[in-house]
Amino acid sequence: MKNTIKKIFCLLLCIAVIFVFSSCNGFNKKQRFQTSFLDLFDTASTIIAYDDSQKKFDEHYQQFHDKLEEYDRLYDIYKSYDGITNLYTVNQEAKNGPVKVDKKIIDMLEYGKYAYEISGGKTNICFGSVLRLWHDCREAAENNPENAKLPDSQELIEASKHTDINALVIDKENSTVYFSDPKLQLDVGAIAKGYAVEQVCKWAEENLWTSAAISIGGNVTTIGYKNDDGETLWNIGIENPDSKADDYLENVGISNLSVVTSGDYQRYYTVDGEKYCHIINPETLYPAQFMSAVSVICEDSALGDALSTTLFNMTIEDGKRLIDSMDNVEAVWVDRDFNKVYSTGFEQYIMK
Repeated sequence: MKNTIKKIFCLLLCIAVIFVFSSCNGFNKKQRFQTSFLDLFDTASTIIAYDDSQKKFDEHYQQFHDKLEEYDRLYDIYKSYDGITNLYTVNQEAKNGPVKVDKKIIDMLEYGKYAYEISGGKTNICFGSVLRLWHDCREAAENNPENAKLPDSQELIEASKHTDINALVIDKENSTVYFSDPKLQLDVGAIAKGYAVEQVCKWAEENLWTSAAISIGGNVTTIGYKNDDGETLWNIGIENPDSKADDYLENVGISNLSVVTSGDYQRYYTVDGEKYCHIINPETLYPAQFMSAVSVICEDSALGDALSTTLFNMTIEDGKRLIDSMDNVEAVWVDRDFNKVYSTGFEQYIMK
């Protein structure tokens, strides 16, 4: 995992180079500032924003970081924190009865049910019992690659019997969560980061910055226009899943939009020479094999996160039909031979 984070961190520094800014002009007194961090959502992150001074940017960055950290801790399924009832706590206790949680958890889980509906079950926050088996094997392989192995197929099948999203009982009025299936486990990795980024970026737009590009791992969200000039689009580089390629897959120009990517090239492990990525197809219980990567452009980072996982678990043909049925959503797919396929309106965003 450390090598993966270092790779993402290096990528984000490269992405920062793409953002070519004018430092100041006649009608813009704000200046460009940038910082990066590694401590939230198990990924590398970069913020580029226009602000009045270094001091003001540092203050705003700390406020942003603190707000995002709150979501990170609440949505963590792997560890507990003093004084916080988070998803780790929910996974431990919700089988015994309703667990009272923060509204931020309730709202995200509600969004998870919405994501399940629009994805036809291909994005399922109640798939934790299956994903835990893969997670444990992947972690063991990172520590001891010589003995890397796949989860037991019968264990996967047994775990899949406890993934019914209807067993997740949410009481919004009382802000509680209950599992009617005691073996149910939440894993919100397909939506939590995107949902958190969307909420915190909305808050940042209202309270911190009018011009920013914020990359939290594979989720890039833009606020306003580059240079804070009201007209220049942000130039975002989409990573190429082909490690032999010298350039980005595409450079896209956007404002007040998000770009979210899912791929098989960052978080994976190898068994007997074959690569197994972290995105698991709920129909096969094994990593999806349809493509190398898919990137979604839309107005909502949470939707982009859910859709990128959904599309990764579909054929490109089925994915195109889904995207073309939605308003203000576009995507680009990269198949396993690194060929690109665009949704109907994606090319309007490509920087020439």
